[in-house]
Amino acid sequence: MERGGEEGEKVARLGKKHSPGSSYVVTCPKMSAAGPVWPRLQVLRALWALLAVLLAPWRLWAIEDIQKCSWQVALNKFQTIGKNLGRDRFFYQEPLGTVDSLFSQLVDSRFDLNKEYLSFPYFLKINYSCEGESSEALVRKGYLTGLKPMVLVTFQSPVNFHHWKIEQLQIQMEGVPFRSKAEPCNAEVCVMSWYTPMPIKNGSVVMYVDISSNGLGPFIPNQRFQVNINGFLQRTRDDTLQFTVGNELYELMPQYFVNAPSRPLWYTEEQAPVLILGGIPEEKLILLTDTSFKDFFLVELSIDSCWVSSFHCSQASFTATIYDAIATESTLFIRQNQLVYYFTGTYIILHEGNHSSGNWVRVLANECIKKLCPVHFHSNGSEYIMALTTGKHEGYVHFGTITDGRVSFKLLPRQWSVCEGIQGIQLPVASAEVVICSITWATFIADDYSLLLLVEIEDSKKYFQVVSYDLVSDYLAILYTIPEFIPDARGLEFLTILGTESYTNHPMVPTGMSYNPYNNLLFIWGNFLLSSYNTENYIYLAGFPKEQSIKYLVNSFHGDVAIVTETEEIWYLVEGSYQVHKLFPSKGWEVYISLQVMHQSSLHAPNETMVTLFYEDSKLYQLVYLMKYKKSQLVKRLVPVDQLLMYQKLNNDYLLERQGGHLTLSFTNFCPFTVMRLRDLPNPQIYTRQEIYRAPPPHVLDPSGLHNEDSLAVYQGLLYYLLWLHSKYEEPYADSVRDSTWRWWKNKKQDQDYYFYLASNGRSTGNMHIDMASYEKICDLKAKYELPERIFLDKGTSYSFSIFLTARGHSYQAEPGREGTTYQLRSQVNLGVVLADPNCIKVVVKEKVFVNYNSLLFWVTLSDKRFCFDQGISGHHLMKTSILVKVVGSTGHCFQDTHQGPRMQGNLMVPVLIGCPPGKRLAFDTTYTLEYNRLKNKQYFDCVHVDPEIPCFLFRDSACPVCSPPLFTVLYAHPLALLAHLPTHPLLFPPVRSSLLPPLSVLYCLGHANFFLSWPHPHYPAVFYPFFLIQDLVTGDSSSFQGSYVLKVVGGGPTLDTIREYSEEEIYRFNSPLDKTDSLIWTTKNTTTTKDSVFNIMSHQSLGIEWLCLENSPCHDMVPQSFFAPEFFFRVLVSNRGVDKSTYCDYQLIFLLHIHGLPLSAKRALFILRVSATVSVSVVILYISCCLLLPLTVKACNILRWKINNIITSESYYTHTSPSKVFSSPSGTKSGSNLSVSSHGISMVAKEKAAASEEALKKLT
Repeated sequence: MERGGEEGEKVARLGKKHSPGSSYVVTCPKMSAAGPVWPRLQVLRALWALLAVLLAPWRLWAIEDIQKCSWQVALNKFQTIGKNLGRDRFFYQEPLGTVDSLFSQLVDSRFDLNKEYLSFPYFLKINYSCEGESSEALVRKGYLTGLKPMVLVTFQSPVNFHHWKIEQLQIQMEGVPFRSKAEPCNAEVCVMSWYTPMPIKNGSVVMYVDISSNGLGPFIPNQRFQVNINGFLQRTRDDTLQFTVGNELYELMPQYFVNAPSRPLWYTEEQAPVLILGGIPEEKLILLTDTSFKDFFLVELSIDSCWVSSFHCSQASFTATIYDAIATESTLFIRQNQLVYYFTGTYIILHEGNHSSGNWVRVLANECIKKLCPVHFHSNGSEYIMALTTGKHEGYVHFGTITDGRVSFKLLPRQWSVCEGIQGIQLPVASAEVVICSITWATFIADDYSLLLLVEIEDSKKYFQVVSYDLVSDYLAILYTIPEFIPDARGLEFLTILGTESYTNHPMVPTGMSYNPYNNLLFIWGNFLLSSYNTENYIYLAGFPKEQSIKYLVNSFHGDVAIVTETEEIWYLVEGSYQVHKLFPSKGWEVYISLQVMHQSSLHAPNETMVTLFYEDSKLYQLVYLMKYKKSQLVKRLVPVDQLLMYQKLNNDYLLERQGGHLTLSFTNFCPFTVMRLRDLPNPQIYTRQEIYRAPPPHVLDPSGLHNEDSLAVYQGLLYYLLWLHSKYEEPYADSVRDSTWRWWKNKKQDQDYYFYLASNGRSTGNMHIDMASYEKICDLKAKYELPERIFLDKGTSYSFSIFLTARGHSYQAEPGREGTTYQLRSQVNLGVVLADPNCIKVVVKEKVFVNYNSLLFWVTLSDKRFCFDQGISGHHLMKTSILVKVVGSTGHCFQDTHQGPRMQGNLMVPVLIGCPPGKRLAFDTTYTLEYNRLKNKQYFDCVHVDPEIPCFLFRDSACPVCSPPLFTVLYAHPLALLAHLPTHPLLFPPVRSSLLPPLSVLYCLGHANFFLSWPHPHYPAVFYPFFLIQDLVTGDSSSFQGSYVLKVVGGGPTLDTIREYSEEEIYRFNSPLDKTDSLIWTTKNTTTTKDSVFNIMSHQSLGIEWLCLENSPCHDMVPQSFFAPEFFFRVLVSNRGVDKSTYCDYQLIFLLHIHGLPLSAKRALFILRVSATVSVSVVILYISCCLLLPLTVKACNILRWKINNIITSESYYTHTSPSKVFSSPSGTKSGSNLSVSSHGISMVAKEKAAASEEALKKLT
């Protein structure tokens, strides 16, 4: 809420309370010319300081009673935790050894103990401090009052998206209390700190750490720290760290900074982990930092400084000074005189191989480089840098590309120099020969892949031109000729240059350019300031004095621009406005300095020199060298832009009026509103694409609640495995749960109550308990009443919010309506919207007036127009644009009071990235595919060996009619059942899975021959219907893919081990409907094809596909390797590239499709049929023959047996009776009678046997 212009009574009351401050007067020596000049405060200026205090809103007095506290973060190795040995450098980039031994003891935990758990090399040590109190006592007090630091680590995505996935990943952790081991202590709570693991993620070398409070204990504002990996360190033999780029110096000499001009800080935005700054006079020294100058190092570079090789360049003198220094993701660039060097750091988690440089590498050895120009944003997986030449290659640009630490340069333009190209363009107009032509500055525009060049030309007169060069077409064009003299604005804030305006006699001398890719705003600066949104029409900002010359310009790329002049003045500009504000020196700065002196601030000194000016997290910072009496130091301090502008406003917007016999002080508030609030903000994650995991620490069972080394090591192992699960969540099949953590503990979910029971009774092993259910992905983050840092828009999507404004005073006017009969209320508070690319995005603003509340509500809806971006992979090649929402007349006049000071209101600039947002993917919907295919085909047969990861589907030859389900079971159950016309019996021929069929099952269908065409049966078309899902890994939402796609079989094999990739020719033959070689694997009844008619276009409403496996396809004539039917694994590619108009996303999905029950070829099936038929007929004939010949055979066998028995019997008799006659002859008459009787008996027996044989033969016949 804006609170400027308090009533006189309140001013008097507050002034009476704080009147002693009005007598504070200080006299300080003059500061050096290179830095901010320390003011000689007179009585009037002291009164201005008092006035600023008195006019502060009454709510701020309550804030002043709150102790000013701040978080402190240090990086410690695991071996040094609790020892208070200071901070360690972020050097190690790989996980350390496993902590499996600790996890193996936690047998009563829900996670999987069989996995490998590694540890990270570093921890974050967290403390906090308040003014005037001991940090140790504060930490103990905070811990005992329930304070707990909440840590949010944000991993910055890498540059090269070809190697790493583009994602916005965050991990939310908690600081755990740990007792210090530095000093012995017998108390229960001694010196302590909070610790949390510092995770490392492949592909990310820049990490942001946000520390916040859990809401208990003292009030501590949120703070952000940069914790970056320093790849320019190496470990020596004595186990110490040293720099690879040079030698570290430990003393900051005054001559390094005093009277030295400030210089710009150049680096790749949001990607450079290490920043460097040169410009130290006559020394090859640089300032190097990996914490954005919270701390830094002074390094003397180990470069050769070879002057002899530069003698051919036109340079009057040589110096050791490092003039230009640029930092990229893994490479540092410097320019010394006309020599250029680079050094690539050691980043093993960033590059596939070690691309580090052993020493500084000199490039462009035969060139004279006069300037290095930075490229602030990466694109196409690379970073860029430009070197401007002089001498023999004057008029050319060396365009450098940095990819994975490899540096390459190419000379542009390719055919002729820029000067020759300009001369060729201008010859039809002016035939004067160009005498001098030089490129002053170069800017790279990634979206157009072109260069903007500021060219100085001198023939009969000297002038400058803005030239565009297209890197693809090698086309050169003159965009604009800068006027020779500065225009005469005649008191206006800005002036549109049309060519008809009058000019002063001050020449325009441009020195550089700055381009913001988000709003297409180009600044040309020198002793003037020009702005343009289309590089053709320019606006002159008259607020900047023509007597000054801009040295460099600093852009926040979020709507703020800071300007540094040659005399070290600091100016400020809000993009989209035309008023340039002077920050230093100014009366607002004098008031601010007076207040800082009253507070005895350590960040200011009477003598100081500004080293550089830069933006960090949309806040402006100075790097200043303070010259104090005892010790000089280099500090980083915030430039309070909003506070300075508010002081400046108070200085300008007051009026002294005489009322009676005294003067009355009154203020005019030009802010058109008193309250501005954002409402109806949607959940941010769907637009910011931030994936957030919650990872709390283990619960220790110690009554004090303090952790030990074991619990910290376990916390590290849990974080490591969480990141591992996240990185491996790339399955092509749709998962019912979009949270990768559930796979961790799903097998022990049923035991969670038991584990909690053990922990609540203090019986958990390892003296700690891990609640695995709290490890989860946060998908429903709520908005925090502020616009997101950036938003992503897909094709046709929109972002909506509302702005509530309370107008100042009664500012409504009644205007007649359109028909003249009614009146409408119109407010003087107007809302304007500026679109960087109105051809690509649109905005709709609706207004509602609340007369009773003197307020207005604006609904703002930003939408994509659906045709400004081509398809791209998720997170790749996004188009940069922006929206600026501003309340008219609010810039520099409206401020909101917060606990961190005033904040400017009325301007809302949000970068917009159009394209395929990160975190979206296409997945094969196995569940719905199975259900739908079962519904359409009336049945589903799974594989014998079921793989839960790979779905299995039955092959159906589309040329073969499908039998009805009962008959289908009969044919598959036993082929002979059809021949015998017998129904199947559940015991004799049980129905089985199709994969259990023997090869003889091919009798039901022979290749493409309608073998059973005469068999009566209904026709069921066997079609495979695939379905796909669009899964949002950020929000956890899934939706059916409604777009069009192309399906191709790009590989395959009969087993998982024999899958091979097909060549382009094979992919064409196996998938194209134009193929004439009988090689198609599948076909469809859809008639829609690609533009070249090469492939079919499918959609969720398609008629499905039918498997063919024709003669020359790889799946044709698969020979069974076992008792089961043949199977085949298809590697299927699904892509919507060029055929889908519903999204900007170029989805590409490759998955395995398991097909079983493949038929044999017609020849092989016919061969098997012949063999089977021959065998079957032979068996039948054999059976019939057996049935007919069996009685005769049995009869013949019986007769033969009877005869054999008779022969055996006869032989036995005669053999037995012959010796009886010899030995019985002496017996006489008696013997003869006995022989007669025996012969008669034998005859009777023989007759009976003969009769029985005849009777048996009769029965048989």
